[in-house]
Amino acid sequence: MSEQTTTANGLGTSLKSRHITMISIAGVIGAGLFVGSANAIKEAGPAVLISYFLAGTLVVLVMRMLGEMATANPDTGSFSVYSDRAFGGWAGFSVGWLYWWFWVLVIPVEATAAAEILSNLVGGAQWFWALAVTLLLTVTNLASVGNYGEFEFWFALIKVVAIVAFIGIGLAAIFGVIPDSQVSGVQQLWEPDGFMPNGFGAVIAGMLITMFSFMGTEIVTIAAAESPNPSKGISKAVNSVIWRISLFYLGSIFVIVALMPYDQLEDGSYQSTLEAIGIPGSKLIMDLVILTAVASCLNSALYTASRMLFSLADRRDAPQVVRRVAGNGAPWVAVLASTFVGFLTVIGNYLLPEKIFAYLLATSGAVALFIYLAIAASQFVLGRRMRAEGEELPLRMWLFPYLTAVVIVCIIAVLVLMAFDPGQQQAILLSTVSALFIVGAGVVVHRRRSRDTTPV
Repeated sequence: MSEQTTTANGLGTSLKSRHITMISIAGVIGAGLFVGSANAIKEAGPAVLISYFLAGTLVVLVMRMLGEMATANPDTGSFSVYSDRAFGGWAGFSVGWLYWWFWVLVIPVEATAAAEILSNLVGGAQWFWALAVTLLLTVTNLASVGNYGEFEFWFALIKVVAIVAFIGIGLAAIFGVIPDSQVSGVQQLWEPDGFMPNGFGAVIAGMLITMFSFMGTEIVTIAAAESPNPSKGISKAVNSVIWRISLFYLGSIFVIVALMPYDQLEDGSYQSTLEAIGIPGSKLIMDLVILTAVASCLNSALYTASRMLFSLADRRDAPQVVRRVAGNGAPWVAVLASTFVGFLTVIGNYLLPEKIFAYLLATSGAVALFIYLAIAASQFVLGRRMRAEGEELPLRMWLFPYLTAVVIVCIIAVLVLMAFDPGQQQAILLSTVSALFIVGAGVVVHRRRSRDTTPV
């Protein structure tokens, strides 16, 4: 048996190259692609392809910026650490805790979704399945980072096979080679009301819906820090993000809007399309695929939350007990602490009135865009600094600093558009309140720390 190797801060380095590759893919194919795409299609019609293209382009550029910083200085804290270096400790504190809060709130959402599917498939109480799934994935995260990587490898493989098979079946239906299919051709791209039935405003609204389904692409820069060659893994993942988004999102959404009327997607866009093509057992197939996607997202939520909490403790922005690492390199206190808060929110999901829990979720509704803004702003500062110092950059942001500035303006514009969208106003308001609270806490903590360390 090979000796367990660790990073400088004690974390394990047992993630293999295939794990990093699949984690980067899994981050792109979230449950939101299968479940949330129907809402975006109903909003924008076939022009939702433009919505996905715009959101995907923004994510590609953000990942390129993050890739530049992460390949030059790999770190488990990733963009939280880079915000710290660019703007000071308060910024790293704020970004880290906001990101942790986002993933802790993902746990009850995904656990409840998995429980609902399992309860329908197997029977039994939903609370039991929510508890069982969360406990199982907590144990895998406690075992070692290699276990997380192995679970994520197989979860991602199932999702990739499902998407590729869906696109293949869809293209066969489009070209009319499936004999019993009720749909064929691409006429639904302009029928019944044209390609952009609800105008360009609906395309922007669709982009706001799709934007959050991309959250998770950045996980690879956190996970890669626990591999023997972080820079190589990050470079490979960032360079391939374009084709991954093009294939998995644009490819599969094209099949749906080409074959199905945009206003007739009742049981989820993928299931409706498979049923129209005539694939037997479409509901069971999609239930299993969505269950895999949900389990993958829950697995990543536990992993990502624990690593960000560990990184915060490593920088003295969280209790020092969180820095404890087991012999296998797993930050067991950070895992259990994140899981405990996740369990509380799972219980809250069942006990609290629906509106109260919805408000709780809304406090992280715009966090994805806040994180993307922090990444872009940090790269703008650190990119100039690294170039001025002549630092070697394995991966470079395109057209720096001009394209970085454009991305910053675009993210701010998206946030402003959210504020004027009735369907997004609650999320932007409560997310801003939570962000201001955490930023305020970060400023207070770091001012006190600077006073305590200033020589008399």
